[in-house]
Amino acid sequence: MKPFMESDIGSKRPVKKHLDDTLDINVLDTPLEPCSVSPLSGFTRDGSCRMPKHDSGQHGVCAQVTEEFLNFTRSRGNDLTTPMPLHGFPGLKPGDRWCLCISRWKEAQANGVAPPVVLNATHASVLQEVPLSQLKGYALGNTDGAIA
Repeated sequence: MKPFMESDIGSKRPVKKHLDDTLDINVLDTPLEPCSVSPLSGFTRDGSCRMPKHDSGQHGVCAQVTEEFLNFTRSRGNDLTTPMPLHGFPGLKPGDRWCLCISRWKEAQANGVAPPVVLNATHASVLQEVPLSQLKGYALGNTDGAIA
């Protein structure tokens, strides 16, 4: 597939455009880096927090989960710690990186348990709901986007 030129939206870096019209750019306006391949994260399970149009949960926030966040999300009915081998899901442990729904990250933030964010691996569409300044306040010290 020929790369879509991001110049159509403001800059001149080549960025991959997918068949569903999503662009692989992050909140820092650079190419989206992988979030995690172990465990394999992302709505499309490709390691990336891309946000295709059919992702109604908007799994665009790359976060390094904490014990507090995992307990919080379990209390809200989304147990991310229990392995589900049938679905190839090993269960998360503190320190794992995972693509979170924007709404769950915001809910966790409002309750004081938001996990740190990997900015280079967080999709630019997240900025429609969370300001960059707020994300930067939760950024991991190392935001180079290196995969876990």
